[in-house]
Amino acid sequence: MAIHKIQINDFISDDYELIAIHSSLEDYKLAYCLNKELGLQLQKNDNYVEIAIAEGKSAFENFVFDDEKNDVIWTLIENKTTIINSNKQTSSLFEQVDITVFLLPEYKKADYLIKIENIDYGFDAEEIIDKIQKIKNITTVYTIDITNLKSKNNLIF
Repeated sequence: MAIHKIQINDFISDDYELIAIHSSLEDYKLAYCLNKELGLQLQKNDNYVEIAIAEGKSAFENFVFDDEKNDVIWTLIENKTTIINSNKQTSSLFEQVDITVFLLPEYKKADYLIKIENIDYGFDAEEIIDKIQKIKNITTVYTIDITNLKSKNNLIF
């Protein structure tokens, strides 16, 4: 009897595009501007994307739009969040330390990420980037090459 081993890579799908955004806008303002500029309907997701690190759990806020007409899922997610790590032995206010956690540590300067899932070969990321670049208070927008991404497991949500 033959044994077939299933690798974790068999379940990881690369049929998504990842766009990084550098902006000083708050997440809800950015979601509003993206909705207006791209014709989306991003809505705040009550479920946070959580990542466990040695210092504790981090929670990233996100906005989701499930475009059922085109079968595409758009997710706007913040790339960095702050968790408060307090030393359990002391209860002093000065013993608490704020720790910044990044969803994609390789792109620490990116403030937000847009994950566009279930795309086909006709998808034009450059057109999306041009539209996003028109939004006021957005400094830079670019696509991220996901093939060499070390922390791609953080994008499974």
